[in-house]
Amino acid sequence: MTPINNAPDPLRQSGEFLEHLYRVAVRRALPLHNTAAFLPPPPSRESGGRTLVLGAGKAGGAMAQAVEALWPADAPLSGLVVTRYHHTPPRPDGLAQRIEVVEASHPVPDAAGLDAAQRMLELTRGLTEHDLVLCLISGGGSALLTLPGDGLTLEDKQRINKELLASGAAIDEMNCVRKHLSRIKGGRLAAACAPARVVTLTISDVPGDDPSIIASGPTVADATTCADALAILARYRIDLPPAVRAALEAGALETPKPGDAMFAGHAVHMTATPQQALEAAAEAARAAGVQAHILSDEIEGESREVGKVHAALARAVARHGQPFARPCVILSGGETTVTIRPRAPGAPKGRGGRAGEFCLGLAQALQGQPGVWALAADTDGIDGVEDNAGARVAPDTLVRAAAQGLRITDHLDRNDAYGYFDALGDLVITGPTHTNVNDFRAILIL
Repeated sequence: MTPINNAPDPLRQSGEFLEHLYRVAVRRALPLHNTAAFLPPPPSRESGGRTLVLGAGKAGGAMAQAVEALWPADAPLSGLVVTRYHHTPPRPDGLAQRIEVVEASHPVPDAAGLDAAQRMLELTRGLTEHDLVLCLISGGGSALLTLPGDGLTLEDKQRINKELLASGAAIDEMNCVRKHLSRIKGGRLAAACAPARVVTLTISDVPGDDPSIIASGPTVADATTCADALAILARYRIDLPPAVRAALEAGALETPKPGDAMFAGHAVHMTATPQQALEAAAEAARAAGVQAHILSDEIEGESREVGKVHAALARAVARHGQPFARPCVILSGGETTVTIRPRAPGAPKGRGGRAGEFCLGLAQALQGQPGVWALAADTDGIDGVEDNAGARVAPDTLVRAAAQGLRITDHLDRNDAYGYFDALGDLVITGPTHTNVNDFRAILIL
């Protein structure tokens, strides 16, 4: 990708220009650039209090390093953070490690995440009112911080998680279920930290930036109920062990609610958001002489359908100059979903994530519209469970695909965005970015 301060010419290097905007958006969300203003002072020496750091999420490793770099060298600091496999950033030269970082599986939890969650609860034992708990929370924490509720096994949680991911459920629905089937999410980690003061620093990856949804809100009060969780499970036809279903029906797995005294004195700070990332990209586009328009940072829905709506808007701009004049960039964020389609007998399994599927829907609906280029990518650098961040679309995407015998409908039918764009050389591959403010979409219309 092009360096941040050297923007490509959008008229001659359209694809590179869109990757530049993506990189600018990601950089705005990096923990080292956003943490200092929100750090509380350490407990006073006179109190004898200590600072314990706990955290979970795809940005966990980078958030821990930011705290280590910014925390006073003479102030005690220790703790444990869990992040996704291969998402721990290289340690800067000379930066002493004071916070342990472990890795676990995402989006389906594994034993390493279970072990990390158990260890975190053990670290909260013996905390006093003089202690400070600094919680570092980012997207992905729901899977990484797994501690099944009573009556559930890790295998149960893995199955339920897989079925939720394949169902097309929205992130708030998935996390409502996760909170009620956990012993650490939905405010329960905060409860374990009592009577210590808890300060949560969080990077938002959810529409609306609701901290109770990000990573299923382990330190935040939860307004959803057991009845809500049951309704979601019924809506998507997901089974539970009978004893767990009975516990939900009886309200025995309820989470701590807003107004609970356990949250008194606690603080939550949003250190980076999708809107901020989009605004940074818009500013970079305008600096290059291209008008930028942010549709929303809260767009949800089926990825392919969202792609079709974006295509309709882009075609209107390209063909009629409405509602925006050319040249311009249309930006959007949020968290779309992918419903996994049943495979036809003998059909190969599809690969890909939300960003790729958006690009399939977009390319199909653009119909090769001249003068329109697009990029969609996840800001964590990983689209679903693949090795790409997303994909690119160009005016000749469909023509180049047809020349290789690729039919876009076939790839949509089996959710195979990766195979389609890989064959075209149009995957966006960045590796883990060490942050996560979710979907980034940019459409350049010249």
